[in-house]
Amino acid sequence: MYAVAVETEFVAQHFLTVPDCGPENELHSHIYGLDVAFEGTELDEHGYLLDIEEIEAEVERVAARYRDETLNDLPEFEGLNPSVEHFSRIVAESIGERVPTDRLDAITVTVGEDDIARAAYTLSP
Repeated sequence: MYAVAVETEFVAQHFLTVPDCGPENELHSHIYGLDVAFEGTELDEHGYLLDIEEIEAEVERVAARYRDETLNDLPEFEGLNPSVEHFSRIVAESIGERVPTDRLDAITVTVGEDDIARAAYTLSP
């Protein structure tokens, strides 16, 4: 199995909507780390699973969507507690809709908060 991954960072805000989270219930910022890994067993004719420049552009597109935004205000988080678990799934599904998945077995998105906590979601296209 081959794997190719890219990562980036951005700052965004949120507040948790579950009760009794203390300061996490108030609007606050995080430095989010976004790591996106693509896995598959077949390479293309050039020896690539995916073109790294293309997936870098896609990951940056996603980061730009959330950079300096309040996650709670975005439609994809409507009705959800904006946890890193939900965030990783939302990003994985967004990327899965835009990258060629014919040679992919999995896309794993890991979202980290401030180098303290992280959650991952694996999409099997």
